[in-house]
Amino acid sequence: MDFTSIIGLVAGIILVVYGIGMDKIGNFLDTPSALIVVGGTVAAVVASFPLRILKNVPKHFKILLQGKNNPAKIIEEMVDLAQFARRNGLLALEDRANELKDPFFKQSVLLIVDAMDTEKVRELLETQVDMMSDRHEENTVLYDKAAAYSPSFGLIGTLIGLINMLKSMNMDAGGSNDMGKNMAVAMITTFYGCVLASLVFSPIAKKLRIRNEEEVLYKQLIIEGVISIQSGDNPKFLKEKLVSYLEQGQQKRILEGKDSTGKEKAAQEAMDL
Repeated sequence: MDFTSIIGLVAGIILVVYGIGMDKIGNFLDTPSALIVVGGTVAAVVASFPLRILKNVPKHFKILLQGKNNPAKIIEEMVDLAQFARRNGLLALEDRANELKDPFFKQSVLLIVDAMDTEKVRELLETQVDMMSDRHEENTVLYDKAAAYSPSFGLIGTLIGLINMLKSMNMDAGGSNDMGKNMAVAMITTFYGCVLASLVFSPIAKKLRIRNEEEVLYKQLIIEGVISIQSGDNPKFLKEKLVSYLEQGQQKRILEGKDSTGKEKAAQEAMDL
């Protein structure tokens, strides 16, 4: 699990509240301002996106908390499949494929079992990855728009407060008592809009894009792995090829076995077959 989104949000709120001062926090609590900014932003987002995207919002928060896919694990599985295919042939991979829980991984292995042309396998799988990435971006844009809408509704709230304040200045003495309240609405709405955009919506959009990059890398490792298995590459070469997709520090840890499971360490001696 990755709790950095929650930690960042909570830390940001605490720091903002500390900066305001606990004795003055009540000055920043205003129901009309919250309704204008939060309600307006939600309404604008609902008006901007179809239901098929809006219904995925609960899933997005689950994705934020999920840990990234483990490259060392998928590389280990690929090496294991390569060794198995060398001993028993590609057709024997069908039973192993049916044991896989990841639908993309399973489909990739079954494609090479069916002896499809290598280029066709690559084209088919990469098309799926591209379409997946496009779907992810389509969902992420929702939060980009929310980050843009919230300061805009903060400005709308500011205009509302200023208009009401100016109107009250032309009224009798009783009406002028609302001047401070209207001025508070004018200022607090801008504050709410900026906080929502900078502390909530923009970080969510950024984290979802990072999750997409992790998923693309995970699937790219699968694609290159099954293509290498179909080509009959040596398991040791396969491992080094897949490891090259990772950053230097992680490459070193995997090649030295520090990120490997006991299963991979036990199979290390068989990689030169």
